Amino acid sequence: MNPNMKEMMRQAQILQNKIAKTQEELAKKTVEVSVGGGMVKAVANGKPEIVSLSIEKEVVDPEDVEMLQDLVVAAVNEALTRSKEMVESEMAKITGGLKMPGLF
Repeated sequence: MNPNMKEMMRQAQILQNKIAKTQEELAKKTVEVSVGGGMVKAVANGKPEIVSLSIEKEVVDPEDVEMLQDLVVAAVNEALTRSKEMVESEMAKITGGLKMPGLF
């Protein structure tokens, strides 16, 4: 194997290790989203997974279940979007903005 190829392989291994470490750290970080004037809150981590969902009892109206459903969907979707943005931002620091399908 020529020296250039060995160096490329070494750098790829270093990058892979940095990405794995960052993914571990991101799994511990969270983003919180609040909708409906704070009535519904969703928290997502960097995996991205929803780790908590809170609903204020004032927004629970048996006569308007649709509104509550819409608020929950909006909170969850926004939390997952922000989580993805957090992951992409952190990974861009490592990869120099290069998109690497399957890694994040």
